[in-house]
Amino acid sequence: MTAATAPTTAWFHCFAGIAGDMALGALVDAGADLEEVCALLRRIPVGGWKIDAQPVLRGGIAATRLVVHTAESPVVRTYAHITGLIDEARLPDRVRDRAQATFLALAQTEGRLHRRPPEQVHFHEVGGLDAIVDIVGTCAALETMGVDRVCASPVATGTGMVRSAHGVLPNPAPAVVELLRGAPTYGRDIAYELTTPTGAAILTTVVQQWIEQPVMTIERIGHGAGRREFVEQPNLLRLFVGTAATAPQSDQVWMLETNLDDLPAEVIGYCYDLLLAAGALDVFGTPIFMKKNRPGVLLSVLAPETKLAELEEILFRETATFGIRRYPVTRNKLNRRPCTVSTPWGPLRGKLGWQEGRPPIFAPEYEDCARVARQHAVPLREVYLQAQRAYLEQAVQE
Repeated sequence: MTAATAPTTAWFHCFAGIAGDMALGALVDAGADLEEVCALLRRIPVGGWKIDAQPVLRGGIAATRLVVHTAESPVVRTYAHITGLIDEARLPDRVRDRAQATFLALAQTEGRLHRRPPEQVHFHEVGGLDAIVDIVGTCAALETMGVDRVCASPVATGTGMVRSAHGVLPNPAPAVVELLRGAPTYGRDIAYELTTPTGAAILTTVVQQWIEQPVMTIERIGHGAGRREFVEQPNLLRLFVGTAATAPQSDQVWMLETNLDDLPAEVIGYCYDLLLAAGALDVFGTPIFMKKNRPGVLLSVLAPETKLAELEEILFRETATFGIRRYPVTRNKLNRRPCTVSTPWGPLRGKLGWQEGRPPIFAPEYEDCARVARQHAVPLREVYLQAQRAYLEQAVQE
């Protein structure tokens, strides 16, 4: 993409949530070539599936319902098995990277929820062949349409309880809540699982901006239908595909600040971990001198607006501060997308950042690198170096 070329942008309108089949259905409805998508899917070394695109109405709106028919019996696959299948498929780089990032997000989420390393996670619902087709098919459809940038609206979730392989769970399911940590969500009074783990994982890995609707020239519109009909609203995922004059490189976030002069360093460090786990974008401390020349720490927390209340509660509870300052800040950002590279220890996830007219920057994911360093008893700096080398080799081949 050159500076003179407007990026192709896709915006998912998640007013009725999102599921994997709804995402793929919306893309096909918007014009993604299903035959091209299936040709890429057939590179995955598993058979026994077929995609059926059905024209349907939801609330009187024409939509496409994607149904994946499978001939296999239920199989519980591990993350290692699925990532191996995707690597073996030799998919286009962006399809592979987006798909690998989606399954890695699922593995890490399941690992946190069930207290086990991601590589030991056994998928149940999301490891089925239909889920693999939904995820890789969605990534393939984005590629066939040449989508460079993906945005999404706040995501609707339902109420009540849902059934899963682990039993009856509150709605939205814990995996959905964990995957959408940091993303804008809201509840609708509909006792059904509007957003599934597969749909949430797709969003959390491909979306670059959460926005009500980006400024764009709409060229294609698609509607992906959910399985059920709702009385309250159409069960649809709406998709706009078009061009933006420039890719937005700025957004507004919030800064929380408090001065601390009576806490042990260990307590401040513990607070760092809690704040980041709760969705803070960044946390940092600055040495300061306070009244009567008392040495202290200015604790600063960068956060999205949706997380302010939760983060302030942590600050009040853990630091016993008497007050917290908050103010909006605008930040300029590089364009970014997930990028997975192959190393001697397996795939490592990272982020690729770029700006028109400048070479891209690859930043390996710390958690992935630390996990590899611990498992293989190699220096962390060596893992970072190998990840950077792998990216450069991959970039040359592209």
